[in-house]
Amino acid sequence: MSDSRRRSRGNQEESAGTSNGLGGQNRPERPGDMGDEDDIGAGPSGISEEDNDPTRRREIRSKYRDLINQVQQNREDMLNPANNKLTDVLEEANKLFANVRQAREAALDAQLLVLATDLGKEKASQLHAEGSAFDPSAFAEHLLSFMGLNRLEDESGQDGNLEGYLPQGAWQRLAKRSEYCFKTAPSFHYMLGSFLAEPPPPRQRVERQRKAPSKEAKRIMPTQLKKMEESHQEATEKEVERILGCLQSYFADDSEEPISYYEFVIDPNSFSRTVENIFHTSFLIRDGLVRMYLDTDGLPCIAPVEEGEIGPGGAAVRHQCVISINQESWKEIIDAFDIKEALIPAPEILSQ
Repeated sequence: MSDSRRRSRGNQEESAGTSNGLGGQNRPERPGDMGDEDDIGAGPSGISEEDNDPTRRREIRSKYRDLINQVQQNREDMLNPANNKLTDVLEEANKLFANVRQAREAALDAQLLVLATDLGKEKASQLHAEGSAFDPSAFAEHLLSFMGLNRLEDESGQDGNLEGYLPQGAWQRLAKRSEYCFKTAPSFHYMLGSFLAEPPPPRQRVERQRKAPSKEAKRIMPTQLKKMEESHQEATEKEVERILGCLQSYFADDSEEPISYYEFVIDPNSFSRTVENIFHTSFLIRDGLVRMYLDTDGLPCIAPVEEGEIGPGGAAVRHQCVISINQESWKEIIDAFDIKEALIPAPEILSQ
């Protein structure tokens, strides 16, 4: 029991001395610190004996101190952008940290990480400052090295005065490397070599004779279309004449009382019939068979034109207007004029 306590106390004294950068063998012992060193050497409960091995922990601390000294002594080399010594030190520290189980080793790892972080920050600032500057001489030197410049010493023997010559394919090598810096279309080439590209012999074009339409088709089709056009035109003319007859019959019964235009064309039972009545009535007004005027209240009225009202040649002044109607206004007109039945009967009712 006393041997183990002495061994543990000796390990703690050695590690405490080396952590401050001094040799721990020649440092005198302090009786007041013996109890604390025993507690630290024993380690917390719950750690295996292998992880709490003093020899193994001493080896880990020694490697950490070596890395810290290496970072402090080789500070200028690690700040050089041309090498990766700082990265190698961090990778080595990561390997050591995998075996860290105690607080003392973790404190050394944190100390190393602080030093590496400061160096990394300073190195990054140097890279940013150097990246913004362009050195033409250094660029020309790298370019000549890439092109394979063969250097020859000057006959005078002066240092730094070097001459040389470029190999035969130096510029072709530079041009090939520069192609990757520009987005250009690749040159066209044949995979199996070149060949004589002769146009193929022209083929004789055989014109197919179009099939002429038969005489019966020529005779039937226009006849059908003509009959359809005539049928629609005749239906419109008959409807216009029918509406004119209705207006003349109403006007003959009482020629003194004006006939309201809305009461004449509005069909309270059918909106579509109302639109058709307005359409057909417009032909009567256009042809001068019916006239429209405003009564004392400013409402439009309609009346047939007598034979003597318009002179020969139709010299009367005409005014054209466009009438628009929708279902909402159609219902409002029915309510305003109190229209109960249509003055223009439907063709089906008339036929019956």
